[in-house]
Amino acid sequence: MTNNCEDFLKKGKAFKFGDDISTDHIAPGRLFHLRNDLEEFSKHVLEDADPDFASKVQKGDFIVAGKNFGLGSSREHAPQIIKIAGVGAVIAKSFARIFYRNAINIGLLAIECNTDEIEAQDELELDIKKGILKDLTKNIELKITPLPDVMIRLLADGGLVEHLNKNGDFKLV
Repeated sequence: MTNNCEDFLKKGKAFKFGDDISTDHIAPGRLFHLRNDLEEFSKHVLEDADPDFASKVQKGDFIVAGKNFGLGSSREHAPQIIKIAGVGAVIAKSFARIFYRNAINIGLLAIECNTDEIEAQDELELDIKKGILKDLTKNIELKITPLPDVMIRLLADGGLVEHLNKNGDFKLV
């Protein structure tokens, strides 16, 4: 998998979802037999919320959602297949705690922000360092919840596992 936080400025289109998008919406349980073939599983990402999402999303595009994104079971496959599908970041009002931890652990950028003003297909630019999300379509700036430096370093390394592989322990200074 590629590092999802190689740079701290990302651009892409918004794919808008509502509140309470569950891990079942993200990684449909009926396809759980694909968990050993994540590339194939990623072709079905979010198909229960939007059947066309996987075929339309382009590398670097954003999932934009409401509250409680990733609720439900603790499937690590949910953030993994989002990352494999090429999503640049998931931007939501809030995340289910386990999904958020799993996303950071595998190096998927998960950003909290009020997403009310963003519409589907808006062009977005995310500047992680400055803590700003620009909606280029509407010419507005939205403040994001800043990520702690430790999380930025984990994401820059590709997630917790990659960080540990790279550094041999949990030194983040």
